[in-house]
Amino acid sequence: MLEEQWSEDEQPEADAWSSEDKQQASDAGLSEDERPSEDEQLASDEAQSGDEVSSEDEGRADGERRLEDKQWAEDEGMSEDEQSAKDEAQDEQWAEDEGLSTNEQSAQDEAQAKDEQSATDEQSAKDEEWGKDEEWLGDKDAGVGSGDGGVVERTAGLVEEFGGEVVYVDHPGRGDRTVLGLPVEFVDGETPLIVSLHGYAGDSVYHSAFVPLHERVNADGFALLLPNALPDGAGNPAWNPTDECCDGGKSGEDDVAYLTELVAEATSSRSFGSVYFFGYSNGGFMSYHMACKALTGLRAVASLAGTSYVEDSSCDDAPPVSVLHIHGTADNVILYDGDETEPDPADEDGERVFYAGAEEMVERWSRRAGCDWPEHAQPYASLDLDQYVPGPETQAFRPESGCAEGISIELWSGVDSGHGPSYGDAFMDVLLDWLLSQT
Repeated sequence: MLEEQWSEDEQPEADAWSSEDKQQASDAGLSEDERPSEDEQLASDEAQSGDEVSSEDEGRADGERRLEDKQWAEDEGMSEDEQSAKDEAQDEQWAEDEGLSTNEQSAQDEAQAKDEQSATDEQSAKDEEWGKDEEWLGDKDAGVGSGDGGVVERTAGLVEEFGGEVVYVDHPGRGDRTVLGLPVEFVDGETPLIVSLHGYAGDSVYHSAFVPLHERVNADGFALLLPNALPDGAGNPAWNPTDECCDGGKSGEDDVAYLTELVAEATSSRSFGSVYFFGYSNGGFMSYHMACKALTGLRAVASLAGTSYVEDSSCDDAPPVSVLHIHGTADNVILYDGDETEPDPADEDGERVFYAGAEEMVERWSRRAGCDWPEHAQPYASLDLDQYVPGPETQAFRPESGCAEGISIELWSGVDSGHGPSYGDAFMDVLLDWLLSQT
């Protein structure tokens, strides 16, 4: 009954269509037998409303032209085959007038597809990067907020998997635990300590997968401290690399005090040699800020894709330390040349101030070390580090001379590298060689 009722309801529309079609066919000089069937008309309507035609007007114009051609052919006594040949010739002439051969059109389609794929790949890469687009590597439900059974225990498992000894460092203020990985052959007073800081919205598990320093604890003979930041207002773990509270979406925590006390707690039971900070993105910002605050024993800072803020007064009295700045020229999250598009909340005139670029960072620390960064620096080495970029993409720069004794300032520019390069053993080799040589 429902099907019958549906058919009856649809019948007036079908009859009206049929009547209109007959009139149109008659006007065009077509007999009723030449009138399109319902299926043919429906297919034509769907094609006309879809993507297959450029517009409804073009489709209508084309249909009218075909009817006119058919009427003209009948008047001229042309057969259907002759008319079809004429239509094909006209189509070929149109393509020639447009300057597009079939091969050229295919090439254009292929180029467009590549551009779209490139844009998709770039967006996918950006979604893994720092800021609102960076994603956690692991399950956020098993993250820092879920307790020590989540990130901290999994981080410990990574260290133990590669033969390191795990010690938990308890912070007296926050009451959290941090993994300290020790080499089997620990030399009291000599074994160096590397503090490695994750990026925004990351954690020590994510960070260890990205830059696996834990795999080299025994082979290279250093201790490794892997802290985790507290969540910011959006619920993402974030270091606060400023002297301000609660600005810019940061947690508002005093992370300088936290990390200083954490290192002190780690050294309360063991005596380390030199202390080094390595940080990625937001962790790089924090590492620079620790250098500005003159952490006791700090010899060098290595930052990957993280800089400092343009407003630099918190670093006025900073002592010189060795600095390695690593940055991809195609980084679209923390720009290689810096970004001054954010308003300074302390400036009533609305001056735009945000973070410094890669070259400005090495210029700043060169001045603190008493040496001038060359105006037209030439690379002293080319390194093949980023597996996403073919060939030796990383150009290494440094001042020729003049820095304070024992101080090294270097910039490694990854040409065409993004915010999250694909680094392997080659990167780990040169990073640790540089860090551990700063004694």
